[in-house]
Amino acid sequence: CAETIISVIIITWKALVKYFAIENPRIAVAALNPHGGEGGMFGSEETEIIAPAVEECRKMGVPVSGPFPADTLFYRAYKGEFDAVIAMYHDQGLIPIKLIHFGDAVNVTLGLPIIRTSVDHGTAYDIAGMGVADPSSLISAIKMASQMASARQKDSYPAGELTRP
Repeated sequence: CAETIISVIIITWKALVKYFAIENPRIAVAALNPHGGEGGMFGSEETEIIAPAVEECRKMGVPVSGPFPADTLFYRAYKGEFDAVIAMYHDQGLIPIKLIHFGDAVNVTLGLPIIRTSVDHGTAYDIAGMGVADPSSLISAIKMASQMASARQKDSYPAGELTRP
């Protein structure tokens, strides 16, 4: 629903400023349906839910744009046009991340009162105890948590109508 999308956008915006010291983050929101719904031909979520949520955030001063068709959005972000992409579902966001950073990507859970990072893969019980696991993602997750803790700036909140923790 629109309220959830608004919440995720705001949480992401705050985290980019607070933990990654990106003063004016450029946030993009992915469309849910192919080709951004094609004006309702492939679904109406973009026009009925996602676009109004994006617009509401923009009215609050959050630097967000979209919804954009996901098939081209992640390429644009990879090329540096955006600092973050809000995906509409799990695999929509993970496919491009794992394509580029398989094995060393980090899962960061935002919106919690603590910093939480984890590896980019499942439990891998099939190789547990065999001494063959690649620790790269775990090392990256620990480094990311350390970086986030070091970069945290309690007074680095953007001006505007939003209150920040």
